[in-house]
Amino acid sequence: MQKISLEALARQQLEAAAAASAGRAADTVYGGHEKVLRQTVIAMTKGTVLAEHENPGDATIYVLSGRVRLIAGSASWQARSGDLLIVPDERHSLEAEEDAAVLLTVAKRD
Repeated sequence: MQKISLEALARQQLEAAAAASAGRAADTVYGGHEKVLRQTVIAMTKGTVLAEHENPGDATIYVLSGRVRLIAGSASWQARSGDLLIVPDERHSLEAEEDAAVLLTVAKRD
């Protein structure tokens, strides 16, 4: 068994995002390409956008800190620390409305 502090990892990734030219940093805490389930802590500085992309499977975004906006087509949802977003099964993007860290959970489809 392995224990991970998501709060500590979020702080670490926010520091890395602040130092990165792209304004973001990420660390996969479970799974990967060989697993069905993947969980990744993503940190983004205010104004950073993860460009529109396809949904690779069932996915959720749990906001660890800060505030983000999930955009899919003409719909958008704002979330802040403690909120869980269900990612729609369509192209979408994610924008940091303030410095933010999220836990992205994806269960890939076959």
